[in-house]
Amino acid sequence: MIKLFKHLKPYALPVTAILVLILIQSITDLSLPTLMSDIVDKGIAKGDVPLIWKTGGWMLLLASAGIVCNIVAGYLTARTAMGFGKDLRSKVFGKVTSFSLDEIDRFGTASLITRTTNDITQMQMVTFMMLRMMVHAPMMAIGGIIMAVGKEPKLSWILIVVIPVIAGVIILLASKGLPLFKAIQTKIDKLNRVMRENLTGIRVIRAFNKTAYETERFDGANKDLTETTLKVNRLMAFLFPFIMLVMNLTTLAIVWVGGLAIDQGSVQIGSLMAFIQYTIQIMFSIVMVSMMIIMIPRAS
Repeated sequence: MIKLFKHLKPYALPVTAILVLILIQSITDLSLPTLMSDIVDKGIAKGDVPLIWKTGGWMLLLASAGIVCNIVAGYLTARTAMGFGKDLRSKVFGKVTSFSLDEIDRFGTASLITRTTNDITQMQMVTFMMLRMMVHAPMMAIGGIIMAVGKEPKLSWILIVVIPVIAGVIILLASKGLPLFKAIQTKIDKLNRVMRENLTGIRVIRAFNKTAYETERFDGANKDLTETTLKVNRLMAFLFPFIMLVMNLTTLAIVWVGGLAIDQGSVQIGSLMAFIQYTIQIMFSIVMVSMMIIMIPRAS
């Protein structure tokens, strides 16, 4: 992976711009819940209308800046990832055309086609995801934890309970899913090989009346790939409903514990609202990191 990412050197300027823009976006996202809590606790609770307008203006300004950064970063990331894929395809094609017949036979034509198309598409996807998430997700997770604990230390024990549970489930799913992701790439090779043999040898297949046999071969390779892909999708389909369930239960726990603290006067409503927002940001960031953990081995 590191060797391949050396090919990103021509895109050093846009990559730097992307990282800076995502950093700014992360800072704006982390600032909004705190400003919202100030509006509730210092503005609405005390009837300070000028403070509400002032803080609301800052929120609008920061949100607009975050949107602009997100759009520009998305555009630059797409161009960088597609350019990276284009360069990589050209270099792979150039390398393959210089192979000897023995090297082509050793790799296999179907495998070389898969490497030049599907495999490089995987590299484009992981490059796009890494450029968007490798700064944003960790910063949102770490920053969210710091901001949440700083806002309401009394509720931080909920995060200590919830985060290890989510991390444990993600690690379990990744350990079961990664071997299947690697198997998918091999089985795509096999399907391409069968398809290519059928298309290039169609005259011979018809001449020897082997159409039914070749159809059975293709169906076998196709079914094998389909079953493996379905296994992976079933595992991944469990992740997001589980995260949403944990997120809703966590919100319920925060509201319950925080409500009792508000009744005792030890927690303010705005701070509780901000804590809930930070908790949601932390959980979504963990999911984004888990997606990277799954995609990087598949790309490698």
